[in-house]
Amino acid sequence: QVSTQSTGLKAGKALNEKKIEVRIQFKASPFNLYQDLDPTIRNELVLRVGPEEAIYLKMVTKKPGLTNEYEVSELDLTYKNRFELKNIPDAYERLILDVLRGDHNLFVRNDELLEAWRIFTPLLHAIDKGALDVEKYEFGARSTPKTDELLKKAGFVRHSGYTWKDPSKKQ
Repeated sequence: QVSTQSTGLKAGKALNEKKIEVRIQFKASPFNLYQDLDPTIRNELVLRVGPEEAIYLKMVTKKPGLTNEYEVSELDLTYKNRFELKNIPDAYERLILDVLRGDHNLFVRNDELLEAWRIFTPLLHAIDKGALDVEKYEFGARSTPKTDELLKKAGFVRHSGYTWKDPSKKQ
């Protein structure tokens, strides 16, 4: 039986990292195999759209051998390593190629654009009038206190002791 998971979405400009990823965090198992496991360590499925496109499953695993020690590891599909491409085109290169090929799949239709403006224009006007409380953050911030609080309420636990290591770069 798989426990339910927490999914959070944060977006912003001028944050501390330039990345686009979807992070699905699995709740801690009620059956802990490791007595000294930090409760903030969770298994996560991460879909990194960029930079360095990758899909990886971060998980707590048992270290090989006769001890009952754990480590945080990952099953990693980093595109640069898996596919022998010298140059993976960036988003704008792919977009220009689609234009040259006449492929409209990645473009917004006119009716979609009008509907988006119909939905968001009142919201933007309310922000301009001060009718909505918009939480501001400092340039280079990781997050805001309210965002962290909301994610915590949803069950998301931030663990700062792990950093994904891009295997295509020498450590």
